[in-house]
Amino acid sequence: MSAPSATGTSAGSHGQKVHEHIIEEGQVDLQHVQADELWVKLVGQRVWMAMAVPSRLWLGGVISPQRDKALITALVQRVRRAALSSAILVCVDGLASYASAFPAAFRHAVMTGRRGRPRLVLAAGFQLAQVVKHSTQRHTTSVTQRVVHGTLASIRAVLTATRTGALINTAYIERLNATFRSRLSCLTRRGRAIARQQATVTAGMWLVGGSYNFCTVHASLRERAPLEARSKWAERTPAMAVGLSDQQWSLKEFLLYQVPPPPWVPRKRRGRPPKCSQTVSGATNL
Repeated sequence: MSAPSATGTSAGSHGQKVHEHIIEEGQVDLQHVQADELWVKLVGQRVWMAMAVPSRLWLGGVISPQRDKALITALVQRVRRAALSSAILVCVDGLASYASAFPAAFRHAVMTGRRGRPRLVLAAGFQLAQVVKHSTQRHTTSVTQRVVHGTLASIRAVLTATRTGALINTAYIERLNATFRSRLSCLTRRGRAIARQQATVTAGMWLVGGSYNFCTVHASLRERAPLEARSKWAERTPAMAVGLSDQQWSLKEFLLYQVPPPPWVPRKRRGRPPKCSQTVSGATNL
C-alpha cells in the first residue's frame, strides 16, 4: 500500500458517508463500549477506534500522528453521536485522556433559571472503568481494574446483562483489532506493507469498518431460526443486531448504497431584504 488509488480513496470516502448517515444518527443502544488504539506503519501514527460490545458494532476511528486529548475527544464524539442513551458502560485502558474525554461528552446542562453559565452534570447511568496493565521490559506482569465512574456492583450488573464477561475487560475491542489487522495489511504487526500516505489508511479503515458492520456475519450474534426455516441458525451482522439493517449486505450493495444529500439551507443575504420579499410579507400580514 504505497499511494492511494482513486478507486480506493473514493470507496473509503463512501464508506465514511454511509457510516455517518446510518450509525451516527443517535439510534444505537450501545450499553457497553470499549475503545483502544492500533499501531499503523505510517511514520509512527496510530489509528484509534471504538465499538459497541453487545452487537460487535464498530463505531468509527480517528487517525492522528499525536496521542493527545484532541485525538481522544474526536473519537469520543463519534461514540456520542451514535448513542441512543447516555446510560452506557465504557471500558478502556489506562490512558488518562479517556477518563476526562468520555465524561465531558456525556454531560448535559442543568437549567436553574439563574444568570450565568448552567452547571454541567454527568448523565445518570454513565459508568467508566479502566483496565491498567503493568509491564516490565515489555512484558505484562499484572493487571488492575479501576472504577472511575459508577460502582463495581453496577458495572458487574451491566456485564452480566450484556453477557460480556464477569470482570472489567477490553477483550472485545482487542478481538476487533485482530480483525482489522487481518484485513488491512498496514496494520499487521510484523508485515512489510507500509502505507506512505495517511489517506491510504483512512480510506482502508472506513472500507474495512463498513464491510465489517454490514457485510460480515458473526457466530456470536446468530439466533435460533424458526422451526419452518431450512437452517437451524439465523445469521446476523452487527448492523442487524442493533436494528440498523434487516438483512446481510453484499459488498456491492454497500458500495452502491445511495447516501441522501444534506438538507438544503438557503444562503443568508447581507443587507436589507429585497422589495419582493417585503411585498409578500406585507400581503401575508393583511
